[in-house]
Amino acid sequence: MLLPVAEQLRLQQENDALKAQVANLTFELQQLKRLIFGAKSERFVPVIPGQSTLFQVDPPCAVQAPTQEITCTRTKGQEKKKPVRTAIPAHFPRVERVFEPEDLPADAKRIGEEVTEQYDYKPGVLRVDRIVRPKYVVNDQVRIAPMPSLPFPKSELGASLAAHICVAKFCDHLPLYRQRQIFKRAGLDVSDSTLGGWFQATATLLEPLGDALKNEVLAQPYVQVDESPIPVQDNHRRKAPRTGYHWVYHAPTIKAVLFDYQSGRSATFPTAVLQDFHGALQTDGYAGYEKLAAREGITALACMAHARRKFEAAITNDKARAEAALEKFKRLYALERTCDEGEVGHALRHRYRRRYALPILDELEKWLKEEIMLVAPKSPIGAALAYTLHLWPRLRAYTLDGRYLIDNNRIENTIRPFAIGRNNYMFAGSDRGARHAALMYSLLGTCKLHGVEPFAYLSDVIARISDHKHKEIHELLPQNWQPLTS
Repeated sequence: MLLPVAEQLRLQQENDALKAQVANLTFELQQLKRLIFGAKSERFVPVIPGQSTLFQVDPPCAVQAPTQEITCTRTKGQEKKKPVRTAIPAHFPRVERVFEPEDLPADAKRIGEEVTEQYDYKPGVLRVDRIVRPKYVVNDQVRIAPMPSLPFPKSELGASLAAHICVAKFCDHLPLYRQRQIFKRAGLDVSDSTLGGWFQATATLLEPLGDALKNEVLAQPYVQVDESPIPVQDNHRRKAPRTGYHWVYHAPTIKAVLFDYQSGRSATFPTAVLQDFHGALQTDGYAGYEKLAAREGITALACMAHARRKFEAAITNDKARAEAALEKFKRLYALERTCDEGEVGHALRHRYRRRYALPILDELEKWLKEEIMLVAPKSPIGAALAYTLHLWPRLRAYTLDGRYLIDNNRIENTIRPFAIGRNNYMFAGSDRGARHAALMYSLLGTCKLHGVEPFAYLSDVIARISDHKHKEIHELLPQNWQPLTS
């Protein structure tokens, strides 16, 4: 018995919807398994037809190819040299212990020596810096030297200890309670509130540097933006921390990064920060950046890595199409890697992109427009195609200037230490604590970009900032910092 046409159409639509649902659930399951058990590398290595992969077993019914016996003669090479131990660097201080032979006669003649060097380590040593000012009487008047400038005049906290606390927390990811345990083993027993107060005092002292860094980053003609969540404890909500956000602004031209804490992910936050910005702005596909991208005076760039990840994730859904896209992305990145390895300048990189990258981008655009008509819109591969086409003018805009980067990976690298630290201390204690954390990540992240040793930098800056002229405070930023020579 044949069903009515309307009923057949309804069943067909229901069947198609169930198939799409099964495909999406299968895709989500595969992504979850990969997240838990799989490799995290984004590198795409295409499978060459006919080439077996590791642990691949041919089916039993496979026909064996004809074989041919080949003989060769191999010349035995030189024996492998024993590994040579790397010499210990000369800048480490040496403590020498000399062991003389026993029962050595007086007329023994020394002909040389055997030296063995080993690394030795002593945990951080705490000491007390005593400031002594003798008093004198001169003509019935007391004479005493003026008190030297101190970063924390009414505290026992010194500049180097303050720097160590900040570096340990934001570079080495040690929460304050773990630092307290380390200090206690070294003989210093301080309360949690004291240690927290020391950090807050340090961050407050350095706040002018955060303002100066913000001015320098936003004054650049090219800025990347990304955001990352941070749980924040709220005394008014005892059930669970609420979610705040670190908005991260990266200026590649001067290698500086700015973390700006805000209470949410609304587009109003970056819009307010960038209200006077004019230039190139590179972001991911988050809808909160749309108004900024459309504003006059802004050249909008997108992140090629985000588009590439969509296809990389869809490889289990449509292997052929995903690998075809990944192969084209691979060619674009190979060009960037060639420029990086050759250390070419911005002008030459721009010419290379116009000559070699644009044809690949044209080919990719044509392929995207053809393939999107052949796939289900809500499938993973359909979503990857739609995402890429939606951002296409911004994705290819990096070819307009050699200073622009192909993706936002560098700003993501600056966020990575924050993500590791967040996993250790779990949440910020307050909005103020989150803002101070943003300040420290800004300064120490910029130190990392410039290869500046963070403890030496903070120790010096904390000791000097109170006496430094406010209008010249930018001289103490990591990208401008010059240590005092004694």
